[in-house]
Amino acid sequence: MKVFDAGDYFGIMQVEEVDEEEEGDEDMEEELKKKPNPGNEPCFKVIVTNENGLQASNPDSIFLIDHAWTYRVEHARQQLLHVPGLLHRMANLMRIDFHGEIPDEGSIEQVLQEMWKYNQTYQLSQGTAEEKVPVWYVMDEFGSRIQHSDQPSFATAPLFYMPQQIAYTVLWPLRDLETGEEVTRDYAYGERDHLIRKCVLLPWVSAGVLDVNCFTPEPSDEHYQAILAENKEKLPIAINPPVYDKDKVFKVFTDIQQVLNSLTHPRFVFTDNEREADILYNFSHFKDYRKLSEERPEVMLNQFPCESLLTVKDCLASISRRAGGPDGPRWLPRTFNLQTELPQFICYFQQRERRGEDNHWICKPWNLARSLDTHITNSLNNIIRHRESSPKVVCKYIENPVLFHREEVGMVKFDIRYVVLLRSIKPLKLYIYDVFWLRFSNRAFSLDDLDDYEKHFTVMNYAPGVTLKQVHCEEFIPMFEKQYPEYPWTTVQANIFKAFAELFEVASAKPAPLGICDYPSSRAIYAIDLMLKWDTSRDGKRIMQPQILEVNFNPDCDRACKYHPTFFNDVFSTLFLDETKNCHVTRIV
Repeated sequence: MKVFDAGDYFGIMQVEEVDEEEEGDEDMEEELKKKPNPGNEPCFKVIVTNENGLQASNPDSIFLIDHAWTYRVEHARQQLLHVPGLLHRMANLMRIDFHGEIPDEGSIEQVLQEMWKYNQTYQLSQGTAEEKVPVWYVMDEFGSRIQHSDQPSFATAPLFYMPQQIAYTVLWPLRDLETGEEVTRDYAYGERDHLIRKCVLLPWVSAGVLDVNCFTPEPSDEHYQAILAENKEKLPIAINPPVYDKDKVFKVFTDIQQVLNSLTHPRFVFTDNEREADILYNFSHFKDYRKLSEERPEVMLNQFPCESLLTVKDCLASISRRAGGPDGPRWLPRTFNLQTELPQFICYFQQRERRGEDNHWICKPWNLARSLDTHITNSLNNIIRHRESSPKVVCKYIENPVLFHREEVGMVKFDIRYVVLLRSIKPLKLYIYDVFWLRFSNRAFSLDDLDDYEKHFTVMNYAPGVTLKQVHCEEFIPMFEKQYPEYPWTTVQANIFKAFAELFEVASAKPAPLGICDYPSSRAIYAIDLMLKWDTSRDGKRIMQPQILEVNFNPDCDRACKYHPTFFNDVFSTLFLDETKNCHVTRIV
């Protein structure tokens, strides 16, 4: 039974700021610093008012806190605009002046900034990728006024109550409390490391400038060993490269519909029996390479052991440092892993802030696609708090992208997708499909309205009711060269291919699990998404610098098959037959 009886046990007290005379007293200042709520602005505290206090062992000492606002970050602005009374309640709760009846942009902006000091997060473990995107919530006035302490008197946790499909926060005491004692919780619960705690608490407890080195060297060998173990991949034993008859017809086992529909090459036939297949072309990740290499070394497959070093964003950043030192190469936006490199990121952010440099960043989950749970911000608090939801990297947002003029819209962002074919690691053989794909934003670019999806993102084919602008590459090149006559596409593309070559060279430079495994029966197809940004070359010239955004495993080849019917014939011929004659591919390594 739900009994809302917190009022019988607790009271909310407003604490006024300290007088100026007292502030001068050093002992007093020291005392203040030790208190849970540093700073001298008026604040609220929750105290135990029940005359018998609270006993931790009493089963009645567990309380439910309501949630005043539950939302996903991308919907926050719209909800503040349109949900009656929401902005008013949030402004009051966050102590923001708002007296009007109609929501105004200024107040909404303030709530969107301040909410990172009040919100908490949880994630549903089941459902579609969209349903698993983290949910954020703000506790009601009672819950939101519980202050932080390093020695908390209470703990809290979100509880999802299935019968009502509603979430609450559970509050329970960690020790016995007497009347008048303060209710506090640890805002950095679970963090043991002193430096990480300091970082995590920055939104509430200003710690000044972080004195750490913001260099991010490549992680240790143990880090890669741990990734291998976590992925549950078993590395293959060494095998001799298989040799096949030159007119052999290969049996292909696949669960990918686009392959089943499009592959018509006479030297490939489909089989439903995985045991008799010569080629396994799987949609999901293959794990047990050891067993395959021992029992059927001649069977080829469409993935490499340890290829997640390319396709998972935090790994991509760490292996790329082999090419460009701790800052990373010029072809990758500066990237930090928020789980392992938070202090370095904060130090770097603060340095840029002091130098007056652009500080827009993009937070991305390690391995969600389609721009899900991806956020652009210039707020340090926002980025620090995003670390709590799901493992994320934060990358420097490209503030000066090369834009494309769309007649009806203006100068918009665009990105380019290339399909690359990895034939082998030793020797490194990398091909590029001769057609590339373009995606465009729907609104003119500017460094504002950071939550305007159609201005800052280019992935439009999954958003309902949104225009998808399509331009084929053969139309795009003359349009691009007309807009940028000093930058012939052949030169731009040569730089793009140079970046790809460098990426695959560093990805295969070390033995597995520190690099992609040299397994002779492996082949793979990846899609690389990139943008171009304005940069200055070492001799002071203005250049278009490719920026690799991500490498995708088993990409959606729907558009490729639709407009280029021989696409999978070319892919299979290049990867499995070593025949590239009459195929639309170019070898770049």
